[in-house]
Amino acid sequence: MDEKRLYPLSFCTLADEYGWGTDEFLLADLGYRDSLIREGWLAGNAISEIMDTYLDRVVGDNAFSYWGRQFPVQIKRIDVGGTMPLRVHPDTETAEQRYDFLGRRKVWYVLKASPDARLLVGWNHDTDASEVYSACADGSVKGMLKEFAPKAGQFIHIPAGTPHAACGKVELLEVSESSPLDFCLSGLGEDVHPDEFDESLNLVDALDFISYGEFTGNLENPSGTFADYPEFEVRHIDLHSPASVDGSPDSFVIYVCVKGSAVLQLDVLGQKANYALNACKALLVPAECEGFALIPRERGTELLQISVPFQEPRDSYVSGN
Repeated sequence: MDEKRLYPLSFCTLADEYGWGTDEFLLADLGYRDSLIREGWLAGNAISEIMDTYLDRVVGDNAFSYWGRQFPVQIKRIDVGGTMPLRVHPDTETAEQRYDFLGRRKVWYVLKASPDARLLVGWNHDTDASEVYSACADGSVKGMLKEFAPKAGQFIHIPAGTPHAACGKVELLEVSESSPLDFCLSGLGEDVHPDEFDESLNLVDALDFISYGEFTGNLENPSGTFADYPEFEVRHIDLHSPASVDGSPDSFVIYVCVKGSAVLQLDVLGQKANYALNACKALLVPAECEGFALIPRERGTELLQISVPFQEPRDSYVSGN
């Protein structure tokens, strides 16, 4: 085995342009979308190649025993300037049994929002498959959705089965399970780009896992660990001063700077190595990096810390595990 130690990994972004805006992958391990390492001796390698080679050294023993060779978390920056198509994602059981993928639990964190921006999440009343199908077919489904006026720094949890979209000028950070399973329900009056969705992931196939009850979630302000689910955890950090992080040999951690800038400082063979935490870029700290410091470079720096919780080991369905 290569004796070189792993180090914090930054990534080249992958952007898809659509009529409504830009879908930018900050960290993805999807096969057709694999993030490439930007710097260091692993530069040019895809995250899937790193996982195949270094296995638990990247994600930790527990995460590797549960998720196998696929990196379990996906991060995107979504820059909306029009109207996104209405989409929905399945739960883990449906995703595994039908498509051999992870589910797609999501959190949207609002980076920027203009006064006209709206998040359309869930139904504004109890409904059923017949009403939803008809409304999607005749273009009236937008009137069935709950509208939220977002502000920078807020977040909303989007559970499986919850239809969602965004319109107006709004910039979002999406944290989700590592999965391509978004089903297109409607273009909401706009043309849907043929490359945005797999044509088999459509309204008809989604009808039996959509949640038809009135949506009860809301936009919230983050504090500490604000997204705490079996699939991933997200913590908001106000980085007022340097902070030491012990790290864990059993788990990776990802940092995304959402305001200001910072550096992650790691002791490598007695020397201090600095890794930039720039706005809306993902920095993956492998489980092998057990201790480091976070140092703000600007007043008011804020970070999101993304990790996965401990899971009871299972026989993974992930191919090759």
